[in-house]
Amino acid sequence: MSRTTTPRGQRTLARHGRLSSPGPLAQLLRGLAIVLAVLLVAGGAVVAYAAVDLTRSFTADAVDLKGQPAVPPDLGELKGGVNLLLVGTDECEPDFAQLFGDRCSGDDAEGNLNDVNMLVHISDNPRRVTVVSFPRDLMAPMPSCTDKDGNVSYASDYRQINSAYMYGGLSCVVDTVSELSGLQIPFAAKVSFGGVINITDAIGGVDVCIANGIKDPYTGIDWPAGMRQVKGLDALQFLRTRHGVGDGGDLGRISNQQQYMSRLANKLKSQEVLSNPATLYKLASTALRNVDPSTSLTNPLTLVQIASAVKDVPFDDIVFIQYPTYTDPDDPNRVVPDVEDADTLWAALAANQPLELSGNLSDGDGVVVDENATPTPPASPAPVESASPSPTDSAAPTPAPTSDAIVLPDGIAGQTAAQATCSNGNVRD
Repeated sequence: MSRTTTPRGQRTLARHGRLSSPGPLAQLLRGLAIVLAVLLVAGGAVVAYAAVDLTRSFTADAVDLKGQPAVPPDLGELKGGVNLLLVGTDECEPDFAQLFGDRCSGDDAEGNLNDVNMLVHISDNPRRVTVVSFPRDLMAPMPSCTDKDGNVSYASDYRQINSAYMYGGLSCVVDTVSELSGLQIPFAAKVSFGGVINITDAIGGVDVCIANGIKDPYTGIDWPAGMRQVKGLDALQFLRTRHGVGDGGDLGRISNQQQYMSRLANKLKSQEVLSNPATLYKLASTALRNVDPSTSLTNPLTLVQIASAVKDVPFDDIVFIQYPTYTDPDDPNRVVPDVEDADTLWAALAANQPLELSGNLSDGDGVVVDENATPTPPASPAPVESASPSPTDSAAPTPAPTSDAIVLPDGIAGQTAAQATCSNGNVRD
């Protein structure tokens, strides 16, 4: 990797700067504005969200994104569509390093990688949510990036995507995914191992389904089949496990993560969670302490606007997708973009019609249908043609067709939040 220095005075792509502290009057006015916004848009979460410390910024450090627009404060939902990139890094923080053995000692401890890359696309009216996961083993074009020390990396047509954070921090990951998708991404946030542990503790656990026992010596998981509540370190290791599910590859891990996210979405949208101010307060305040956002997300009103935009999206229109790939002909342990299928996906999102999945739940056999699932209620009342469906009726691998749906190619794997899946665990040693 060739390196050059950034010319003096040039602004780097990923600048970490400490935000100035507002004066007492500004703090008070901002607090009042946020409380008012919450009262108007947050419904049952009013008490919890208003209780968050409103006199401070979301974070003392934030990351600039190239070309990010200013978001005007508003008391309603964010106007137009939203593209938000969520990045998970494998940082060995001092408080948690002892939990990860070889990963945080010796040669493996060098560098931080963006091993989880999820693009959250929220469409304009009607609102739909599509979460596209990019495999860590994806070999793809990467633009020139500047790291925090001002070192400039050269652009490459073939570089593993999970090295982007090492080359230029959060903004480099954003630029790389933006080039792959053709979408402008004005919002981004990064969470580390420790952040995931703290946030999942605040959530209070998520009940996941394991179809077969999971045994993975790399994460320390040795769990039997059945439903299991995971939180804290267990949740992180469940999200990290690769050897314990499917074919042992990263594509299987992605679908395992999607099962978790689908069940999490169902929990957070349930009345039980939305009506519990203590749980919401703990989740909100912990999240604020455990994510590093782009500067476009440091205004609390922006998060209120985004949350307001997605709170009523039906489960059928929350779709989790694996970015389409095929095996790298030069390296069987890596994958490369399936450009044709990817172009179809991006065109479908631009058209903003319901997405109909026709492919597998997982390209890596990471999940299977939950045969014991309880049917998901329809988003709106529908005529009843027969007796109540049996549990297996709702466990079909793809949602029912709709007249205006765009059928995605069968090379695109994924599931909706309305579908119930289980981790396809194995006992690989």
